[in-house]
Amino acid sequence: MSAGRPVRVLIVDDSALVRRVLTEALAGQGGIEVAGAAGDAQQARELIKRLDPDVITLDVEMPAMDGLTFLRNLMRLRPTPVVMVSSLTAHGADATLDALEIGAVDYLPKPKLGANAMLGEYAAALADRIRAAAKARIRPWRGADPAAPAAIAGTRAASGVAPTSRAMRRVIAIGASTGGTEAIKRVLAALPADSPGIVIAQHIPGAFSAAFARRLDASCALQVREATDGQPLLRGHALVAPGDRHLVLEREGARYVCRLGDGPAVNRHKPSIDVLFNSVACAAGRHASGALLTGMGKDGARGLRAMLDAGAATIAQDEATSVVWGMPGEAVAIGAAADVLPLGAIAARLRELQHA
Repeated sequence: MSAGRPVRVLIVDDSALVRRVLTEALAGQGGIEVAGAAGDAQQARELIKRLDPDVITLDVEMPAMDGLTFLRNLMRLRPTPVVMVSSLTAHGADATLDALEIGAVDYLPKPKLGANAMLGEYAAALADRIRAAAKARIRPWRGADPAAPAAIAGTRAASGVAPTSRAMRRVIAIGASTGGTEAIKRVLAALPADSPGIVIAQHIPGAFSAAFARRLDASCALQVREATDGQPLLRGHALVAPGDRHLVLEREGARYVCRLGDGPAVNRHKPSIDVLFNSVACAAGRHASGALLTGMGKDGARGLRAMLDAGAATIAQDEATSVVWGMPGEAVAIGAAADVLPLGAIAARLRELQHA
């Protein structure tokens, strides 16, 4: 895409009403042009060839060929930035997470039709995702990860194993946004079953976080759960902030516990990575390690700096391996990251830090 010209978007959705609403929502957003709209995969293929869009918005439910099949073909044959626009249902959550695994850059729930008061806010959020997607690093789809969940099950830590005093003190905090669902999965998959407790803030809707935690649990040796209020953080466990709730870590005697908050969004996000990282800085200080991964915006950068100032080890994902180098790039700019590492090296660094 040449500098200066608008981001050209192709809208793909089987509902004529949704296509019209999305087109009208984007019409007033600067730097974006709706190049066309398609109601099914066949129309989308023809328009992609003719229009060569910079970004595609894609629905999961479509006639003849569903959105995921279309996305696999697209990412294999003609990798293009895609923003999923799907329903906030259990099926929609799983399908959207499948799409992110295949290579979609980001996602947004479908707009609430008839809610005119919310359309301006929705349009701005969609436009932000489209602009970020236009700059994202897209990799061809080469099939699913060959690692089978069954191979991981036997490596999990036994639930009754008592943690060592060092493991009780140590804690790992991870934050991510755009591209983060797959980045977090890669980091956790490379960590051992007896890792210190891990707290995670991923920008994600409330309907998606439980499904996200289940996917992480199936892909690594750690036990991954959606966090609940008052839940202790244990060795070998990773707790994911519920979508639409802030996650805070507190120290109670010799243990850490999770607290969930329903306060206002911070940096336009709930859960906010800054909220989590600031709490980890206070609760764990030098006994913590923090990793800020790929994502749009600035959330988490100041929190990572607070962790560094409290004596924690801090890591930012590098630009080359980030889908969007917004948050980690901001952390680097303000001197919050002691290490700037490619995604594939972050887990190894976290393992080293637990024995420092």
